[in-house]
Amino acid sequence: ERPDAFIRYDYPRLLDESRKAIADFVHAPVDACVLISNATTGINIVLRNLVFKPGDVIIYFATIYGACGKTISYITETTPAESRQVEYTYPISDDALCSAFEDVIKDIKAQGKNPRLATYDTIASLPGVRMPFERLTALCKDHGIFSLIDAAHSVGGIPIDLGKLDPDAYVTNLHKWLFVPRGCALFYVPVRNQHVMRSTLPTSHGFVPQPTGDASAAQINPLPPGKNTAYIENYKFLGTLDNSPCLCVPAAIEWRKKLTWQGKHGEVAIYGYLEDLAQKAGKIVSTKLGTDILDNDEHSLTGCFFNNVRLPLDYQQDAGGDFATAVTIAQWMSRVLVEEYDTFMAFLVHGDTWWVRLSAQIYLVEADFEWSADILEKLCARVREGEWKKTR
Repeated sequence: ERPDAFIRYDYPRLLDESRKAIADFVHAPVDACVLISNATTGINIVLRNLVFKPGDVIIYFATIYGACGKTISYITETTPAESRQVEYTYPISDDALCSAFEDVIKDIKAQGKNPRLATYDTIASLPGVRMPFERLTALCKDHGIFSLIDAAHSVGGIPIDLGKLDPDAYVTNLHKWLFVPRGCALFYVPVRNQHVMRSTLPTSHGFVPQPTGDASAAQINPLPPGKNTAYIENYKFLGTLDNSPCLCVPAAIEWRKKLTWQGKHGEVAIYGYLEDLAQKAGKIVSTKLGTDILDNDEHSLTGCFFNNVRLPLDYQQDAGGDFATAVTIAQWMSRVLVEEYDTFMAFLVHGDTWWVRLSAQIYLVEADFEWSADILEKLCARVREGEWKKTR
């Protein structure tokens, strides 16, 4: 092994090759693309770099990923920024969601405040539904709002063209749907916004402090000088981490080209198979349980690799109409799945209803969801019998 040669000279070159591969994949300039550990880190980098002033408002959506919602809470506790939630309950049409977003923007402006940033998903995590992120990004442009897209579930699962979408910042995990080893994420910030993203998380050797005039205060960077922009160089070394997943991006993309389905190849085959299987999975499970799928009239929510099926449980009878109790039941079901059935499906309580999120993957087939449906039927029967109360 030659760790110093690798870390100082080989790794930066290989990292640039990975950045080029993913930049081409998402149709983005390579100088706008860096690799980090996960999507939550990218959200934090943006929110912690922006300098908020009194009257600035961060807009987020009701189904925001929990860690990102808590990051916003931290920012509002430690800066002058305020936050405002776009409220809704699924199923909702894309038109209604966009209208709710605009209503919040107008209300903030009517109060004399500044809607500074809006963060939203491409595919929400829980429930797993596709959001109209293209339209939301366009609305941000129309209103002069910084668009921060949490695309944790995105690249590798749906087609993405960042050159066309043109958000102000976008972060997507590559270890979920692109099949890069954990953890690796693309963090996209166009050149126009890179000047405000001064620090990585954590701050490391690439940070460029404001000049103070005191040469003795300058910190020595122990790494060899690079040839990229200061922004790109900033993300070359973020402390002692296992960065090997970042170097697997080209191999993952090449491997995907070999996959076929119904005469299609590569990405087209993958996207088609995932959505087709998700639709079939939803039908299999909902039919077995005698319930329905979470979707709107336009069927835009299910235009992805997820499907959500209502569980045959009664919110009043089984949880006494209490949200905390309903969550406890969902947590009990999750634990039973892992401990007794050696599997996992994500449960959520939304709109006074329990839902299970079904996730299609290229290594799954319809029979896997028939098996899942049988388990869910038994699990719900155990909930109705009150078994969850015995293990609290």
